[in-house]
Amino acid sequence: MITPSNITLNKEKTLLTVTFDGVDYPLSAEYLRVYSPSAEVVGHGPGQETLQVDKENVTITRIEPTGNYAVVLFFSDGHDSGIYSWSHLHHLATNDKDLWPEYLAKLKAAGHTHSEL
Repeated sequence: MITPSNITLNKEKTLLTVTFDGVDYPLSAEYLRVYSPSAEVVGHGPGQETLQVDKENVTITRIEPTGNYAVVLFFSDGHDSGIYSWSHLHHLATNDKDLWPEYLAKLKAAGHTHSEL
């Protein structure tokens, strides 16, 4: 299991930087929120995902460790049910260049606006 050596939240609470193997990965609160591993977002099986919209201004209000394997992120929109395992955070960190455009494309296809569209 890959474990982060550091996790820091910027003072604006909009950017969480996770360090894996000496590499810093800055992850926006919005990105982490829309890719939450919670059932609310991913559903209970394939095809049950729920597109998260209007999350551009979400912030991370609190980070709570869960054992030695994960953190729970508390968001300003009240979402707090996702347990971000180290492997999930690593996946998000190392695949953001594919996952973020994929999310923006889904938003556009669903007729939603975003400042990056």
